[in-house]
Amino acid sequence: MIMIDRLIEQALLEDIHTGDITTLAVVPGERPASARLIAKENLVVAGIATAARVFTILDPAICFKACLNDGEKAEPGTQLATVHGEAAHLLMGERVALNLLQRMCGIATLTARFVEAVSGTKARIVDTRKTTPGLRQLEKYAVRIGGGINHRTGLYDGVLIKENHIVAAGSITEAIRRARVYIPHTLKIEIETETLAQVNEALTAGADIIMLDNMSLDDMRVAVVTIDGRAQVEASGGVNLERVRAIAETGVDIISVGALTHSPRAMDISMLLD
Repeated sequence: MIMIDRLIEQALLEDIHTGDITTLAVVPGERPASARLIAKENLVVAGIATAARVFTILDPAICFKACLNDGEKAEPGTQLATVHGEAAHLLMGERVALNLLQRMCGIATLTARFVEAVSGTKARIVDTRKTTPGLRQLEKYAVRIGGGINHRTGLYDGVLIKENHIVAAGSITEAIRRARVYIPHTLKIEIETETLAQVNEALTAGADIIMLDNMSLDDMRVAVVTIDGRAQVEASGGVNLERVRAIAETGVDIISVGALTHSPRAMDISMLLD
């Protein structure tokens, strides 16, 4: 919560700065008010507590009551929450609360669509580090709410040897050897491959997870058979809703989808004062 509070405080400072001149001019003094957060399209709810925190950071006396919990589905016209407090504080927090809530609902909704698209297969939908700077914790939380799984959070909590690492190390074999020497036994080593020859080298070198990057469906099928359960198999690159089912049916274990966090559409949500 300390990290989230700092994020919200920074967002409020960015928006309000030296003062909300419109609200100061139009709504002077004390004026109690109530407002409703309303979904204007079908969505998966995510970020209700975050929206609530925006208002209570502005004014601890504000009463925020959630009508739906994260993970529940809403239809157009569904009331997501009510907010009661000073009108000026509700207006000052409106945009930041909606920005965060709309984006988190967008991520959860898109993730749920990908998860549904691969239902019945063993493939799991995971996110990537392609997140909005500063919002990673919130965005990865929204992925989980949508039924997805988080990949590594950052560069510090997982080993993923990518193309440029391989070039710098000289080979897949050498990159894996160096990683194995350096990391504790509790961490796994994942490596990115682009060809079936690289898959074989990664397997021989002892990779725990082998990423198939931008491979054709036919090559993915061959790779899955070649690996034969000796490592987890992740598919990545060019994944969209039209193609994800076919990728899952190749037999991969994991499908990473950058689009979950780098290009979701913000959901349409309004705040209406009564």
